[in-house]
Amino acid sequence: MPKQSARETVQGTQSIDRALSLLTAFSAERPRQRISDLVSTTGLGQSTVSRMVAAMTSMGFIRHDPLSGLYSLGPEVVDLAGIVLNDHPVHAAARQIAQNLAASLGLGVNVAERSGQHLFYLCNFEGKDAPRNSTLIGRGGPLHATALGKALLIDSDRASLESLLGATFDRYTARTITTVDALHQEMAAVADRGYAIENEELALRRACLAAPIRGRGGDVVAAVSVSGPLSAMNLAEREDFLAMVLIEQADQISTALGYVARAATTA
Repeated sequence: MPKQSARETVQGTQSIDRALSLLTAFSAERPRQRISDLVSTTGLGQSTVSRMVAAMTSMGFIRHDPLSGLYSLGPEVVDLAGIVLNDHPVHAAARQIAQNLAASLGLGVNVAERSGQHLFYLCNFEGKDAPRNSTLIGRGGPLHATALGKALLIDSDRASLESLLGATFDRYTARTITTVDALHQEMAAVADRGYAIENEELALRRACLAAPIRGRGGDVVAAVSVSGPLSAMNLAEREDFLAMVLIEQADQISTALGYVARAATTA
């Protein structure tokens, strides 16, 4: 079998890098773009972008709207994303539970895992009282300003929090936690309750509760949440009920993943 030359290897790597840069140029904020937009975003030459977009369009990874002239991600990307989700053990264990919970409560129900310094949505279902016009699946979010993020960090000490997130954080509303000391203090309350609360910390007039999901070894591998407008969540009257239901469902997902809770022992 002939050996691949160093030049061929470099050229092949460059082609992959360019193709990936084109795919990742699309985002939730910019789902449709022109060739000129892709040139600006990727820094590639227009002839290169045009050639690669044409090839990727023919393969189904990019879609072209002839009326607007805009390009967007194609069905092959959705197919690959579906393969990833369907092969994910947390998604498999949580999907039906989350869907049923959204239907019974009428609220939004999300499942997410941690990806570096952010959370990553694996499931997203809307109840009748918390409708959305787009899915959160595949999107990220801040750990410090979300109930899901705080549930994912429930076992973290102060040193771990600062190592992961730094000493100060982005502010989204007047209620956002912006320092590691304040987050560490909040995490003590989260650990004591067994669930996290987000009350207008990421977005105004919205609230969320989240509970951790544990894997076979006992580590937190994901979190599940219920969320919606303040009026629908009605935490003043419903927090205890929602938290109880949420923790029960989180435990059910954890059990499906092989987690066995250790019984408390007394001296």
